Amino acid sequence: MKQFLFLFFIAQCYIAYGQTFDFSIDHSSLIVTDLKATGDFYADVLQLEEIPHPDNSPGFRWFLIHGNTQLHLIQKDTVPIKKHKSMHLCLSTQKLKAFIDHLENHKIPYEDWPGKKNAITLRTDGVQQIYLQDPEGYWIEINTAKHP
Repeated sequence: MKQFLFLFFIAQCYIAYGQTFDFSIDHSSLIVTDLKATGDFYADVLQLEEIPHPDNSPGFRWFLIHGNTQLHLIQKDTVPIKKHKSMHLCLSTQKLKAFIDHLENHKIPYEDWPGKKNAITLRTDGVQQIYLQDPEGYWIEINTAKHP
């Protein structure tokens, strides 16, 4: 019984102090081989705002997602990366239908989680989601989750 109480106390400490540092996501980075095509995809298809790289170095394109959260594309000649749908960038919008219309107008394929083309997954919590790939093969989830 004492061991159980001790483990329970330790677990509560981890839960209570889990957000001690008040983290927020600053940026995500993706390694790409075709910076122009992939950057244009994020600018034109996802319509993210491109922002300047601090020192204007070649081989980088940065995009603003929301608030101060950014996506950084970094050009490298050869870095083998196995891409899987479980490893993805996720963006949320309450305008999923309009975004799907946008994709279809630009002939950009999308699918649901199992892989059915032009289909939407409905999660058990009511969130709708679709998946598409950028020109480098990275997966992107677009869903309707609401955040405060």
